[in-house]
Amino acid sequence: MLRIFRRFMAVLTEDEKFLETIEAIEGVVSKILSIGMIFVTFIAIAHLSYALIEKLLLTIERPSNDNFNTTLFELFGLFLNVLIALEILENITAYLRKHVIQVELVIVTSLIAVARKIIILDLEKKSSSDLIAMAVAVFSLSIGYAIVRSMNRK
Repeated sequence: MLRIFRRFMAVLTEDEKFLETIEAIEGVVSKILSIGMIFVTFIAIAHLSYALIEKLLLTIERPSNDNFNTTLFELFGLFLNVLIALEILENITAYLRKHVIQVELVIVTSLIAVARKIIILDLEKKSSSDLIAMAVAVFSLSIGYAIVRSMNRK
């Protein structure tokens, strides 16, 4: 018990051991997040597969132009959900590899999320301020991406 207390005190008092402990905790948390994102990705794929079969079969049985367009936008949203989950998993694994958060990947993931929101957006139910907010988000993220991309090329 005394040995455990000494180790604990060494971690708290010695900077190098404290930083090593923090890095080990970050690694464990990143691995847990990776496993969670793999689980989420498989669930998103299962949901997409189920929706593909269900929605497309219903659309084929009762074809109507309005119904097909609605189904198509729902399916696009589900495809983008899977893509967003994969991008987040890529962010986590990139952190595990390099121990650095890659801003370019984060911005691309954000752009995909905003694009998904725009694709599934019901224009009849949204106000003009919602549309302006989306436009500002896309513009800001695009400018940020261009800046980060140009800095990474140098």
